[in-house]
Amino acid sequence: MKEFYRLSSWQVCQELGVDPQKGLSSEEAKRRLEQYGPNELAEKKKRTILQMFLSQFTDFLIIILLAAAGISIIVGEAVDAILIMIIVLLNATLSTIQESKAEKSLQLLKKMAAPVARVLRDGVVQTVPSREIVPGDVVILEAGNYVPADGRLIESVNLSVSEAALTGESQPVEKSIEPIDEPNLPIGDRTNMVYSGTIVSRGRGKAVVTATGNETEIGKIAKMLTELEEEQTPLQKNLEKLGKQIGLIILAICAIVFIVGIIEGNPILEMFLTSVSLAVAAVPEGLPAVVTIVLALGTYNMVKRHAIIRRLQAVEALGSVNVICSDKTGTLTKNEMTVVKYYLHPNQWLQHEPSDQIPNALKEALISATLCNDAFIAFKGNTKVTSGDPTEIALAAAAWDFGLKKEELEKEMPRVYEIPFDSDRKMMTTVHKRNASFVSYTKGAPDIVVARCTKYVSISGEINDLTEKDKIEILQANQRMAQDGLRVLAVAYKNVEENEYKELEQDLIFLGLISMIDPPRPEVKEALEKCKTAGIKVIMITGDHRATAQTIAREIGILDSEGKVLTGVELIEMDADELAKVVEDVKVYARVSPSDKLKIVEALKKRGKIVAMTGDGVNDAPALKRADIGVAMGITGTDVSKDASDMVLTDDNFASIVAAIEEGRKIFDNIRKVVYYLLSCNISEVATIFISILLRLPLPLIPVQILWMNLVTDGLPALALGVEPAEPDVMRRPPRDPKEGIMSREVLRKIFIGGLLLSVLTLFVYGWALMEHDEIRLLRTMVFFTLCTGQLFHALNSKSLRHSLIKVGVKNNPRLVLACVVSFALLLAVIYVPGLQNVFGTATLAGHQLLVSVLAAVMIIPLFELVKLLERRIEKSSTNN
Repeated sequence: MKEFYRLSSWQVCQELGVDPQKGLSSEEAKRRLEQYGPNELAEKKKRTILQMFLSQFTDFLIIILLAAAGISIIVGEAVDAILIMIIVLLNATLSTIQESKAEKSLQLLKKMAAPVARVLRDGVVQTVPSREIVPGDVVILEAGNYVPADGRLIESVNLSVSEAALTGESQPVEKSIEPIDEPNLPIGDRTNMVYSGTIVSRGRGKAVVTATGNETEIGKIAKMLTELEEEQTPLQKNLEKLGKQIGLIILAICAIVFIVGIIEGNPILEMFLTSVSLAVAAVPEGLPAVVTIVLALGTYNMVKRHAIIRRLQAVEALGSVNVICSDKTGTLTKNEMTVVKYYLHPNQWLQHEPSDQIPNALKEALISATLCNDAFIAFKGNTKVTSGDPTEIALAAAAWDFGLKKEELEKEMPRVYEIPFDSDRKMMTTVHKRNASFVSYTKGAPDIVVARCTKYVSISGEINDLTEKDKIEILQANQRMAQDGLRVLAVAYKNVEENEYKELEQDLIFLGLISMIDPPRPEVKEALEKCKTAGIKVIMITGDHRATAQTIAREIGILDSEGKVLTGVELIEMDADELAKVVEDVKVYARVSPSDKLKIVEALKKRGKIVAMTGDGVNDAPALKRADIGVAMGITGTDVSKDASDMVLTDDNFASIVAAIEEGRKIFDNIRKVVYYLLSCNISEVATIFISILLRLPLPLIPVQILWMNLVTDGLPALALGVEPAEPDVMRRPPRDPKEGIMSREVLRKIFIGGLLLSVLTLFVYGWALMEHDEIRLLRTMVFFTLCTGQLFHALNSKSLRHSLIKVGVKNNPRLVLACVVSFALLLAVIYVPGLQNVFGTATLAGHQLLVSVLAAVMIIPLFELVKLLERRIEKSSTNN
């Protein structure tokens, strides 16, 4: 694409075939509309609700359950089939509800585009729908307008444009029409261009449209959003992998049991039903629903901590994050210019510290900066109400801090004349009536204003001659502040006669230099310290200049002596491989464009990092979507960034990210506990059935009883485990390796140990019952009751997979106790309520039978405590060695 900013206004008009005085003809505009298409953003077709719902049935475990339900119907076990289908449909509905919050980024990008625009056509200024604007149109721009398309300026009168949403730079950009002959210039430095979706903050101008629709810079962002594939979070990948593993194991076990049974001479139909029972026992039916609900509960907790989760699985992924890429403006900083330092000649440095005592020279400097100022500032109660240029607001606010209120000063010293700021003079001057005399105030670029001064006011208020040596010292002070990343303005004044305004900006009296910066948020330093202890690297990515970025990064602790700083120009010259080699050493990126941010995130991911990207502008949307976790700002963030994100901070507080990461780590721990608990319970069911078959004993459980255990007896405690409080060291350990799944070796080992212990205890009761009687319904009831009760006690073991239950305690999670009590009560109902006995194939147990079952079941606690004790000792021994 042509670099129009390098061409002159005349060359651009020639290139685009337009007369700048008349604009395009109506016929030519119509032809170009057909050629280039409407000035709007294209979008890809979205999935319907039905498509989302149907896609939920592609999960491997769900397919196995559907097959089990179908077989149950064929063999006449309708109750089993109905229960299975209820669970499958519930899981599909929950997942669809989450996915139905469809992406709205493109629609919001469309809303940002101006609905109508003023263009020059047929020599007449016309108002046309922005979608009908074409390349070559001459667009009229005025203060407050949205820029409807990308364009090259051909006329600029005091024009400045707010490009913060596109470039991230907080200051409006002064525009000119002069060509800039530099290749690969970042968007923020193309001062003769305007871009779709940005806002004219001051002045007026004309621009020839160079790009419309998806060819604009904002359109390229939209294109990036449509092209980026939705990536699975680590949890999704882990659960998918786990589901496939469980499914394959289930099919293998069923096949083995079926073949062994046939070889042993058992009827084919009986072995077929037994295999279906094993499949139902092995599939953790409640796992998808429980994990979804645990994530939803985590989302609720996030809201309390000022974070709104847009995608459920993103909660867990936060716990794996080891890099946060943060935009500077509005995220790490307050997004408001603030005066921080003053220089009064000779060599007087003052910090901005409001007090009742103020030197005369500083007071006069602040009065000058406040009156030579078009900003509005007022306070309604404790709320500051402002409008205007951010720099002028900062100056007026600084004066207000010393009791110099703009509204009162303007009444005392009304403005009678002004010379507006323009980019050629780099100054603004106003004339005010002070009692019976007149005074002019000038503010502007230090080198320009100082060159016009012949005298200066000392800190004591004396007026002295300004020598060349004095000027050099003042400009050195300006350079010193500029190197610190501060924006510096000089202020001066001059006593004038009424209506003698020809040489207002000559022979000025220098008052001082005023410097300002967009300061860091006060809570950011503490949040960054927490990130360090949690093993998380924070990178600052900004559209601001290198010096400003370095100053903020050093102040808050992101940039140290070893950290590197890269600029957008340097990034453009690097390919993906070159960036990947140095990306881990870079702490700050300055003057970057949207594609640069995306490039950075991709380089980090190439190095195996789990990346969170924070941002608030349109420019951040592609990187937010590409990152593992996109974190948008809720207050200052654009709708586009919010809808491209996984999480939105309601308080724009960087510290809330740390809280979200802590919550994410806790949730992953809890999901691991839930998975451990459910699968160890499933193993106990499979082992009990499998061993019984090998011992040629009657089938100890029927499918409907297994479903009851998996959904009710296991389900309620599993949900309660999902809200288990965080362990004390959750933020004192490094981020979890994303390759480490839910099923680590330690967890897998304990699943089998816990499941087999439960099975052995249950088979002990089964054997005791066989010696007492041979009524199959009663035998199955004792097995059912023992296994259910043992699983409830085992839920207490699952509170911590490493620490003793005595150390962890039971009282810190009353929901778990309640869940176990409710599940036990429901279990008793299934055994003793006649109507339920018929459904679940149970019989009434006598007192001594209950006692034997409970005593066997409760033994799972000391046995598993012994397992944890042995593992701790082995771990300690290996650590010491």
